[in-house]
Amino acid sequence: MLKVKELIHLKGSKIFYVSPNTSMRAAIDMLVEKKIGALPVLNETGLVGIISERDMIRFLAEESEAILEMPVSTFMTRNVVTVPSETPLEDCMQIMINRNFRHLLVTEDEKFLGIVSMRDMVSTLLKDRDTLIQDLEKYITGSR
Repeated sequence: MLKVKELIHLKGSKIFYVSPNTSMRAAIDMLVEKKIGALPVLNETGLVGIISERDMIRFLAEESEAILEMPVSTFMTRNVVTVPSETPLEDCMQIMINRNFRHLLVTEDEKFLGIVSMRDMVSTLLKDRDTLIQDLEKYITGSR
C-alpha cells in the first residue's frame, strides 16, 4: 500500500506557498502561473493555513473584487487538516472525500512536508493498479 510520502517524492520537492500577508491578487497570480489549485500559507513558525481556488472564487463572488488587495490571511482556512507522511493514499482519499476538499497537506515530524491533490492520488493509484495487473498477468501466463 502506497504512503502519501511516496507520492510527495514522486511529485518532486518543489513546494509553492504564500505568506499570510500576501495579497489575494498575488496568490491568484501564483495559482495561475504554477497551474495549481491551492496554496499552503506559511509564516516563520510553519503552516498556518491554506487557500484554494475554490475559496477564492467563493469570496470573490461574495465580496467582489475588493478582496484582491486584501491579505490571504483574511480568507484562508485556518483549521487545516493534515496527515502524517506515513498515511496510506487510500486513507488520504477517504479523508478528502469525507471532508469535501481536493487538497491535503502532509506533515512529517510535525513539519510541513508538502501538498497533494485528489488528482495526484488518483493518477498514482491508477498507475500502481496497472502495474499490479501487468505483474499478475505475467505471473499467470508464466512470461516473467
